[in-house]
Amino acid sequence: MDIDAPIALGMQEHHQNNDIDNHLNNSNSSAFSSNVYHSESSMNFDYLQGLHADAAASTSLGVSSGTGNVSYGLVDDSKALDRPFNANERFVTILDQLDMRVEKFRKDALNLQEKKDYLLMSMDLIKSNELLQNMSEGERDEIILYIQRVSARLATVDLNVRTVRDASQEDSLSQINALIDTMIKMGDPVIGRQRCQLYLNACCSSSMDPNGRMGTVFEADVGPIDKKFESALLGCTLDDQKNIKKRLQALMGYLNKQTVTA
Repeated sequence: MDIDAPIALGMQEHHQNNDIDNHLNNSNSSAFSSNVYHSESSMNFDYLQGLHADAAASTSLGVSSGTGNVSYGLVDDSKALDRPFNANERFVTILDQLDMRVEKFRKDALNLQEKKDYLLMSMDLIKSNELLQNMSEGERDEIILYIQRVSARLATVDLNVRTVRDASQEDSLSQINALIDTMIKMGDPVIGRQRCQLYLNACCSSSMDPNGRMGTVFEADVGPIDKKFESALLGCTLDDQKNIKKRLQALMGYLNKQTVTA
């Protein structure tokens, strides 16, 4: 069937106009996305503008006009800009604030590392769960394979916040981890809970103040303790001792629920 020439021409012009509009929209969208990306990336270094010699003439660097969400890289040096330019003071002011953000970043990373440790412990507890042992071989193998897949996925997340330790402290921490792993793999929640309580008592029987002085709590006040665990614990760094206690408290909460359920 033939189509009238004017109608065909109109349809062709319509399609051409749509193509042009789509091209312009895509170009504008790409440009907008690029500008947003560039803007967000460059903000991480805005505070360095305060190190220019002519920065004293400017009172707006765009570093303190955010929405209240503090970024690790953004530093407010407006106080330094309110006074005559002093290179040493400017550097110290910015580095002081960077130091605070580095400490916050480190604490956040430690929290993520702690969450990863809890996930690993959860999978160890599942593998040693009594219900799993009572399943048929085929069902148990299927669950084990599932655990391995989840563990492999978790292993792709590599978190390493280094705590300064000497050789003796490294050895003590290794002993603690081995004892806790053995306790987790016992499979008996009652015995595991008893052992965990002994370890927790050891954490409470000896405490170290910020100056490094040891304070001892009598065994009668905290209950029986595991001497081997306590000896290894005292060889750990203060940060490690705190983390070990938190791990044991989390495990105790889980084991208490298991004991009640049983």
